[in-house]
Amino acid sequence: MKQVTRTTDQAQGTAQAAARAAAANNPARVISVAAALARAFKAHGVKRMFGLPGGGSNLDLIEAAQRERIPFILARHECAAVFMAAATAELEATLGVALTTKGPGSANAANGVAHAALDRAPVAIVTDGFAPQMRQYVTHQWFDQKALLAPLVKGHSLLDDALAGADIERLLEVAREPRQGPVHFELTSAAARAMIAPSASHFDLNPLPAATLAALARGRRLLAQARRPVIVAGLEARRPDVAKALRSLLARLDCPALVTYKAKGVIADDDVRFVGIFTGGLAEQATVRQADLIVLVGLDPVELILQPWPYDTAVLELGFTRHRLHYVKARCAVHGDLAGSVAALHDGARPGKWQHAEIAQLRQAMRAALAYKGAGSGLTPQQVVEAAVQAAAKLPHWPRATVDAGAHMFSATAFWPCYKPCDLLISNGLASMGFALPAAIASALSEPRRHTIAFTGDGGLLMCQGELATAVDTGARIVVIVFNDGALSLIDIKQQQRKLPSSGVRWARLDFAMAMRAMGGRGYSADSIGAYRRALAQAFAGDGPALIDVQVDPSGYPAQLAAMRG
Repeated sequence: MKQVTRTTDQAQGTAQAAARAAAANNPARVISVAAALARAFKAHGVKRMFGLPGGGSNLDLIEAAQRERIPFILARHECAAVFMAAATAELEATLGVALTTKGPGSANAANGVAHAALDRAPVAIVTDGFAPQMRQYVTHQWFDQKALLAPLVKGHSLLDDALAGADIERLLEVAREPRQGPVHFELTSAAARAMIAPSASHFDLNPLPAATLAALARGRRLLAQARRPVIVAGLEARRPDVAKALRSLLARLDCPALVTYKAKGVIADDDVRFVGIFTGGLAEQATVRQADLIVLVGLDPVELILQPWPYDTAVLELGFTRHRLHYVKARCAVHGDLAGSVAALHDGARPGKWQHAEIAQLRQAMRAALAYKGAGSGLTPQQVVEAAVQAAAKLPHWPRATVDAGAHMFSATAFWPCYKPCDLLISNGLASMGFALPAAIASALSEPRRHTIAFTGDGGLLMCQGELATAVDTGARIVVIVFNDGALSLIDIKQQQRKLPSSGVRWARLDFAMAMRAMGGRGYSADSIGAYRRALAQAFAGDGPALIDVQVDPSGYPAQLAAMRG
């Protein structure tokens, strides 16, 4: 979209004149820009903000948000704060908010903003700004923050003129409109304290238009002709109304279903039609190559790995909006109200030739192909996940899992069962390390009574280890499980595949349990399955965060990667 930017001193004068005029007519109608922003967050259902504040507008906004009963959660790194905000937006179907100081704060946050952009999370990034008069001579910490984040955000505003209230309203709506993503407010102290007459706070997101009757008719014909359809659910299908409609359609078609990483739980793992994960790689091909129609429901091309689309089969695509770039040209594309589109196809759907026993064989074959076949010492990643599943089954509420990027994610996503949308959180579009721990903290704050398990590699945890202190401070009910193999294992695999000497990807195994205890949490170590099971029982039994440092065997990763991606 065209970004909103207003910067001139004349505009600021106009804003103050408008405020004075409004105050003369109705003093109660005039509030500060910071207060207007906080009220807008409240109207969008924001329950908490995350970040590391600077000494400028951030302080005004934190105070204004407190008056709206929106607490501020102090993170240890700006990137982690944006991860927390993005995870909150996904879980609560609302807006995430992250605050940073100017200069190094916004630079640190950039990776988190990239995650929000590529994983389609509506997040408002609020950075301290440089006053116009300072830009004439100040070089210390200064760079063009708008330019830094411009490729990643859907809009930008300085909120420094009479249209500040309208800018707030519009940008927050833009963040939540499909395709969802971050927006950027760059706010000076003077602008935050400026008085404005706020715009009306209606904040009703425009309903998505219904799909055209012609597109729906073509979709119904394709479904009616198909005898062996396969459904693939993507991140847009996580919305409760879409997931409900999709489960109904799946029952009607009685066909195999696969899900992307982001869509884990949209189709429950214990559904007799569920087969496994779809990434655009090899593992799912045994199922999809038997189909005569591939039905993509809410799949975003950002979710797939960088490989050509391997199928000639006809595709029926259903989604909120058309994607400019895609791996495949659909025979029929239906865009608009996704839940309505899926429901509209229900009446014409009928079972084909798939048998439940056949689907079960495909599911079992996929699990067998992804099974971890290690030959070294330590637990296998699959053992780590499956033992956690057994321990979790004893809890009153099924835990959510957050998963970091890295080789361990193949076992975590394949063998951790999910039953509802957002039972698993992962950075997939960006595939960033350092995500699982901050996302787990956000999950625990969103649902305090429910445990969250953070599956992370040692490399990913090292990128955000300070957030263990955040977990302790917030009393987050999380169990961090560290796959400790002393390496960047996924990169190590690629180095081995190219027959290069090992360099720059390994380090001495560290004692993460000791680090957790040093930060005030409970830390356990495990190098055997018995020790690991005991650590799980203790971790789930106690209050607040716990960490289990598990010595894992990395020898089976190459074969598992080949089975997943080809």
